[in-house]
Amino acid sequence: MWFRNLLVYRLTQDVAFEPEALATALAAKPARPCASQELTTYGFVAPFGKGADAPLVHASQGFLLIAARKEERILPGSVVRDAVKEKVDEIEAEQMRKVYKKERDQIKDEIVQAFLPRAFIRRGTTFAAIAPAQGLILVDASSPKRAEDLLSTLREAIGSLPVRPLSVKIAPTATLTEWLKTQQAAADFHVLDECELRDTHEDGGVVRCKRQDLASDEIQLHLNAGKLVTQLAVAWQDKLSFVLDDKLVVKRLRFEDLLQEQAEQDGGEDALGQQDASFTLMMLTFVEFLPALFEALGGEEIPQGL
Repeated sequence: MWFRNLLVYRLTQDVAFEPEALATALAAKPARPCASQELTTYGFVAPFGKGADAPLVHASQGFLLIAARKEERILPGSVVRDAVKEKVDEIEAEQMRKVYKKERDQIKDEIVQAFLPRAFIRRGTTFAAIAPAQGLILVDASSPKRAEDLLSTLREAIGSLPVRPLSVKIAPTATLTEWLKTQQAAADFHVLDECELRDTHEDGGVVRCKRQDLASDEIQLHLNAGKLVTQLAVAWQDKLSFVLDDKLVVKRLRFEDLLQEQAEQDGGEDALGQQDASFTLMMLTFVEFLPALFEALGGEEIPQGL
């Protein structure tokens, strides 16, 4: 259990997250298959293990892990459009009349209902870790929409969830640009070999670099021309590497081999033990890493009134 992406949310009030009570609340919104005429369903599943006995909340050293699954029927728009056109053409040819918007919309609805039971089904699971002592919820997602789906469903399950996206005092773009210009990141952070540069003008260009020497004259010329860093690959200590963007989204998280090997040793031979060990070690690493990251980016911004 290693997160691949990270969106960080701050709890704005104390919430008593008790594993058993939380599991009971999540059970009221379980994941389930789409019915024949449903486009999508969303609900909670066990983060570890399978079957009815698998707990909906995994707790370890004060950290909680939950998971939500979205199931949706995939109905390509082009298929529906072609079917609607074929039906409209048939009516107009046989009845010698024009099909207008209201009737066309009705035809579309009928076609969608007819196609839904035969549509392919796609499933996706989103994990979230709750760190009550730190006042944080960490979602393994790079899309805010995907994270908000989980958080809003969690809010419905428990009745209240006072949470907001974590923000910092200095725009991340300014800090990342300074790191690249000076080739000097904050303590324990190291610039790697990937970045995205954007022109500040509305129609400005974008430069994406991978496996590049970011200290080269070419990169410096772009920076001197006024381009800003909107994504930067960074390593922290000898524990993890990631790509950070200007919206504070941590992407492509990679935990170094040393941590993964330690989790394998701690977890033993059992699969669930391995998952528990990796989750615990990941969260203990985040407890060190996230405050260091926020401090390096100018410190966490606390909105007035909170």
